[in-house]
Amino acid sequence: MPHPTEPTPPGPRPQAHPRPLYTVTTDTLVAVDFSPRTRDRADDRTGGRSGSSAATRSRRPRRPRRPPGPYRRLFALPGTRAFSAGNLLARLPMGMFSVSAVVMIAGARGSYALAGAVTATGLAATGVAGPWVARLVDRYGQARVAVPATVTAVLGSLALLLCVRFGAPDWTLFAAYAATATTPNLGGMSRARWAHLLHDDPDALHTANSYEQAADELCFMLGPVLASFLTGTFFPEAGTLVGAVLLLTGMLLFTAQRATEPPPRAGGGTARTPLRIPSLLACFVATGAVFGSMEVVTIAYADAQGHRSAAGAVLALQAAGSCAAGLVYGALRPRGPAGRRFPVCLSAMAVLMSLPLLAARMADSLWALAPALLAAGMATAPTMVTAMTLVQDRTPADRLNEGMSLVVTALLTGVAAGSALGGWAADHLSPTAGFAAPVAAAVTALLLNTVSRIASHNSRRTH
Repeated sequence: MPHPTEPTPPGPRPQAHPRPLYTVTTDTLVAVDFSPRTRDRADDRTGGRSGSSAATRSRRPRRPRRPPGPYRRLFALPGTRAFSAGNLLARLPMGMFSVSAVVMIAGARGSYALAGAVTATGLAATGVAGPWVARLVDRYGQARVAVPATVTAVLGSLALLLCVRFGAPDWTLFAAYAATATTPNLGGMSRARWAHLLHDDPDALHTANSYEQAADELCFMLGPVLASFLTGTFFPEAGTLVGAVLLLTGMLLFTAQRATEPPPRAGGGTARTPLRIPSLLACFVATGAVFGSMEVVTIAYADAQGHRSAAGAVLALQAAGSCAAGLVYGALRPRGPAGRRFPVCLSAMAVLMSLPLLAARMADSLWALAPALLAAGMATAPTMVTAMTLVQDRTPADRLNEGMSLVVTALLTGVAAGSALGGWAADHLSPTAGFAAPVAAAVTALLLNTVSRIASHNSRRTH
């Protein structure tokens, strides 16, 4: 240390470290150190707190963070939450329009036959126009085609409302409701976006298809409930009016997400479509027959038990079981290709669809039928998810929306045929025996797939 009389050399002045201050309590000697402290990495991690506690924390083993779940990873992709929210908002009215139309027309004209004929006409028109709208979507893009097509459908719904309200002739009801057939296939467009974003990740695409199937079940479960509430609480036209507003708003939000939209394929149109895979479409027809027959037979059974008003709640259990099974199935990693998993799913559906028949015959109670329908619904979503994966695998990218729309057409055809079969069985046999109709439809779907696989295997061997 320099002598006090000598000048202080240039440079940084050395820091003096003060001596500790000693004090004595009753029986303890305490030393207080006033020397400056330096922040280390442990202090930075603990917010500036140093000492033995920070050192102890640094020595503790850190728990490994759990990896994010499949759905969390799915919606972490940019833009997926936005287009999914818009699509859900637009898809909810799909379960509202038919119920609202029946309540509105039957209340004003006093005829359920007229109301049923009008909704059946719209269903048939959707089956015809749907693939053509989807082909335009593939060729020119979702936003350019879906928005004007949705506006046309909304105008058709509003025209139906006005015709009913002001007592227009019956034929105007058929014409107005037929215009709603231009509604784009919302679920197909959403699945097309997932296929575009996840074409290199089959596991994530499986999760996305499972989510979309669960969303379908949820919308078709909540849509009729919302329509019944609106038409019964406010006025008969409220369901149609709110459904039109939700459809247009959701479609505008969905198509505004241009970053996730698949590119249009203007040069497409020559590639193979599911029309050349009739066995797969036949399986969808049989699966639709399962849905249609189960709905009609359940209503007839509940009416025979004296609880017709509870039929909607019991059917909602089937949709709830399908929705839950779809979400669980999407969280699992599929084993093997979809072509091998599809027969397993069809077999499970055929087995579980026999539970409502057993419950109705053995217990003869609506309370016993409810859990059987819940269990039967659990086979629906995995079957549909696997089938949609097959459609995506076998349909070229430039015609994917068209392929999805053809699937919807096949399902609607099956629903109509199944409704007729279930109604005939409930009237001419018994409501209990009518539960054999969905079992027969599920077994038919399994047999069609088995015959198709055998024929395809023999064709490859011959080739």
